[in-house]
Amino acid sequence: MRVKIIAVLVGLAWLAGVATAQAPAGKPVANLAQVMRGILFPNSNILFDVQSSDPETFGKKEAGGGASASFSGIYTGWQVVENAALAIDESAQLITVPGRLCMNGRPVPVDRADWKKYVVELKAAAQKMYKAAQSKNREAASDATNDVAGACENCHIVYREPPNGGPRCTP
Repeated sequence: MRVKIIAVLVGLAWLAGVATAQAPAGKPVANLAQVMRGILFPNSNILFDVQSSDPETFGKKEAGGGASASFSGIYTGWQVVENAALAIDESAQLITVPGRLCMNGRPVPVDRADWKKYVVELKAAAQKMYKAAQSKNREAASDATNDVAGACENCHIVYREPPNGGPRCTP
């Protein structure tokens, strides 16, 4: 009986250690503009390409040298669209990390209700696009790009191009 109790206590102590042994979040490295330019901009444009191009042609092998040509053709077709939608979905978390700064040095307004709403809209649009890409339904995917564009525009109207002409990242 005593052995069982000790084993349970050791197990609980181990579980508590695992639960608290998470890697520290750390300070964000990129500013908001860099996250937008490096992740959201290129991936949203892949999604928008669905409106005018057949996703089955995406990612075909390119001729020439360099990383773009070397790594082209690894992911192709609808998987390119799925990956772009997932990148946008995951990046929604990145733009809510406390401590991230805007390009102008101001903090990203992660605590504001409207910012949180825009992030939720972005995630929902990305998830809708991902489901459309999984179904390989070009019409549904093309329709879903409207949600992606709308989510981006709703936030950009307030934070990228403030109506009062003030600095970015301020409503």
